[in-house]
Amino acid sequence: MLEKIAELLVHAFSHAFVDALKVLPLLFLSYLLIEYIEHKASQKLEKALSTSGKYSKVAGAILGIIPQCGFSAIAATLFSNRVITIGTLVAVFLATSDEAIPMLLAHPEKSKDLIFILIAKFIIAVVFGTIIDMIFSKKASDKEKTEDMHKHIDETCKDCDCEHGIVKSSLRHTLSTFMFLLVISFALTLLIEIIGEETFERFILSGSILQPFVTSIIGLIPNCFSSVLLSRLYVEGSISLGAIISGLSTGAGVGSIILLKTNKNLKENMTILGLVYIIGVFCGILIDLVMRLI
Repeated sequence: MLEKIAELLVHAFSHAFVDALKVLPLLFLSYLLIEYIEHKASQKLEKALSTSGKYSKVAGAILGIIPQCGFSAIAATLFSNRVITIGTLVAVFLATSDEAIPMLLAHPEKSKDLIFILIAKFIIAVVFGTIIDMIFSKKASDKEKTEDMHKHIDETCKDCDCEHGIVKSSLRHTLSTFMFLLVISFALTLLIEIIGEETFERFILSGSILQPFVTSIIGLIPNCFSSVLLSRLYVEGSISLGAIISGLSTGAGVGSIILLKTNKNLKENMTILGLVYIIGVFCGILIDLVMRLI
């Protein structure tokens, strides 16, 4: 019995460690960028803010589609410091597919479906990211935006030991976030191991138009398990095209964990994740309804 428990713990930890290790270099780069912005590039950024933003949702969606979950972590960190807008963050989250692309690429018969999924997720990300910015982004001057950004960066950097260089400070922040991510990933992986994938599969509402409600919840699990499971269920025919798109749209990988760690506004975090869930469900149901009519 003790041997099985030990084996389970080791297995869960190894998976969590690998997942956290994947985003470690990108976490460091994002903190290094934030430190550079604060200490080296303030004036350049003020100028950039006055002309940028038009295509940020498009850029975020393109970067999110790349098969990895690391950019969602970078986007969460940058949003927490107000370097990017809430709409751009949501666009990245909606576009991110984590392990789904390589999983579906392993099944050539699903190549057309994969292309449709990626195009659909890109359009969803850009459209809803833009709408969210129109609704939530306050009308502020470039100066006010820059001041707000520096206020949040100062909050991040208040104990960062910046006088010893931005690299050391970035490493300190990276290590702190890595440990937080490792603990959360370990707990989630252990829970999944205990419950079992079969239990998840029983609640997918096969054949129901309401399936996206369930797959969107699975997608919110901040672990590569969710995208792998959704891809497998789709290949097996257990979930619909709309259902996999809804699940992969809510699946931001470790980005949601990093958001909760770096952004101190819990209400704002819950609003963002809630919006991502609602968008995922809505688009999944809409796609399934259209597919049934075709």
